[in-house]
Amino acid sequence: FLSLVAEFCYGFFVILILSNFWFLAVLYLLWLYIDWETPCTGGRRSQWVRSWTLWKYFREYFPIHLIKTSDLSPNHNYLLGFHPHGVLVAGAFGNFCTDSSFKNLFPGLIPYLHIMPIWFSCPFFREYIMSAGMVSASKESVSYVLNNKGGGHASVIVIGGAEESLNAHPGSLTLNILKRKGFIKMALKHGAHLVPVFSFGENELFKQVANPKGSWLRNVQEKLQKIMGFALPLFHARGVFQYSFGLIPYRQPIHTVVGSPIPVKQNLNPTTEEIEQLHALYLQKLRKLFEEHKRNYGIPEHKSLIFE
Repeated sequence: FLSLVAEFCYGFFVILILSNFWFLAVLYLLWLYIDWETPCTGGRRSQWVRSWTLWKYFREYFPIHLIKTSDLSPNHNYLLGFHPHGVLVAGAFGNFCTDSSFKNLFPGLIPYLHIMPIWFSCPFFREYIMSAGMVSASKESVSYVLNNKGGGHASVIVIGGAEESLNAHPGSLTLNILKRKGFIKMALKHGAHLVPVFSFGENELFKQVANPKGSWLRNVQEKLQKIMGFALPLFHARGVFQYSFGLIPYRQPIHTVVGSPIPVKQNLNPTTEEIEQLHALYLQKLRKLFEEHKRNYGIPEHKSLIFE
């Protein structure tokens, strides 16, 4: 979805260059040069964009729900680990980039959804995603958000990243997390409390072409992901007037459950052992969150999370 919108913006920019309005493209390039670091310094959110009526219909389409399990004091900064990535990351966008129930459930907290830096190089598109509250997933950007002295900031990071979208099959519970420990180190360096978040239903929105590990398709997808920085899952869902084929996601409810915070004491130079210990605790709390809520959202009793 982001790719399609970004391609449209690129196309519009090319049209500007080739038209009689080429000077507007030149002015925008100048602005891009001046504004290049903004995605790494908190972005430029717009309450007007976040409250568009369009997003209300977007949330109601699935529908998307945000479930609170514990209070998050605005006196602290938090790093929310979002799982799973899915194809669309609809739960993360609907709950943290629109005027959803987040501000009512967690008053005083400002969420920042961190996404791949490559998206902020797209003309015009970057302005929109920053307006929605998205910022770069670079270390500098995460540090900027979590370094707020007064607290009240929440970095939202989709831990599995683009690679995890290749596992986004209906019923899949596989998370790419065992080797992902950078977010743990960032939490320790800034003393940001860790909060596991699991979005039930995220993998049910699309059907993906079978791509088991070791298959030729999976090998090609993984190579392209390493080259381009983002994955290319081959997916389909429903159409506008029929349910057999199309690119519109299925109407499946999404329940994004925000877990209890894991207190983290600031440690500017954490050791490998300290990172490993906190990572293990995070996995434990994430699994516990899933097990406590899976019955409410149609997950069979015998199914559990698989960490890779």
